[in-house]
Amino acid sequence: MKAAVALGANLGDREASLLDAVKHMNALGEVVAVSSFFETEPVGYVAQPSFLNGACVLETSLAPVALLRGMLAIEVEMGRDRTHGIAKGPRVIDLDLLLYEDVVMTTVELTLPHPEMPMRRFVLEPLAEIAGDWVVPGYGATVAELLRRL
Repeated sequence: MKAAVALGANLGDREASLLDAVKHMNALGEVVAVSSFFETEPVGYVAQPSFLNGACVLETSLAPVALLRGMLAIEVEMGRDRTHGIAKGPRVIDLDLLLYEDVVMTTVELTLPHPEMPMRRFVLEPLAEIAGDWVVPGYGATVAELLRRL
């Protein structure tokens, strides 16, 4: 199954963190595409360093929630603690499951497609570079079309 993952970091060596996260993602499947990395300003909580953002596409046999849990474990292994600090605040790594095939689902742990994806240029821009023709379920538009609408 094909999944799209957003990558972000704004602490430490941001590029090294993103590359390390991609390497870790191979434990959850096979990374088949990685975007360029884009410098972006923080959204929401703005009193923090700028981000480096990217995206990757992963071929995986894991179900969506199992994949999400694996991604959260990677964040912990890389030093992120979601239980403390400011929500949407500075972080060494941020991994978000954006898309999983054409799955539409909402659970306590996971909503697919990622509900904020269509409003986030810092997510759509790197994803469009590697999966612009992916039709986002529930939106009737491709990733590239959603980016053009911003």
